Amino acid sequence: MTDKKTADHTSAETSDTPKTTADEGPIARRHFLLGAGTAVAAGLAPAAPVAAQTPLASPSAPSATEPEPLLTLTATEHAFFAAAADTIIPADELSPSGSECGVATFVDRQLAGAYGTGARLYRDGPFPKGKPELGYQLALTPREFFRAGVAAANAWTRKTYGKDFDRLSAPERETALKTMEEGKAQFPGFTSTMFFNALLQISMEGFFADPIYGGNRHMASWKMIGYPGLPATYREEIRTYFGKKYDKPPHSIADFS
Repeated sequence: MTDKKTADHTSAETSDTPKTTADEGPIARRHFLLGAGTAVAAGLAPAAPVAAQTPLASPSAPSATEPEPLLTLTATEHAFFAAAADTIIPADELSPSGSECGVATFVDRQLAGAYGTGARLYRDGPFPKGKPELGYQLALTPREFFRAGVAAANAWTRKTYGKDFDRLSAPERETALKTMEEGKAQFPGFTSTMFFNALLQISMEGFFADPIYGGNRHMASWKMIGYPGLPATYREEIRTYFGKKYDKPPHSIADFS
């Protein structure tokens, strides 16, 4: 993706109808980041599937040369999420890439916890095919859903391009994601559109969530959109900065822990 901060998607929907813009393509991102970013950063709304924002106890942050330890993802799955994040959020003058901002780490931590096991989902059958407006209706937990989706995506790219998704060139990855978004990639059990929407949603959450959850490393996305972070009261700042740019650095949960 040549223009990084563009997209038209604000939720992980189960509809098979792709969302596109007339002039920017199906995965255009600037409108997505600038339009949806503040809302996601302020509080992630439930979606299908949606990450339960529960930080997990994990080892200390690795050094620049040490890889992030994985809690539940396999190396192949982590490579997929990192490549997908870099395709949706490529590095440019506005921020580092999605993987550099820790999106894949965020996904790993979320799927390793209560969200990944479907702790807050009603999981007793039956499981008939539901209408898109009814939201997530599968018998799979979010962890199982993403595992199946990554496997299906890699199987489809191997059939189409001869290699796994993370080994594709940047233009090939973009084309592959657009094909999944349009529902034209054949996935067993659910549509590729459903998987794409969930992938976009959790990538968006990882990019804009509080850094304590593993993503938004160095609060890069908050700095990009001017989001101040955790403090809930800005009475004095509103008086001082009314009509002016708010130029104070953002603060995360960790800054007050």
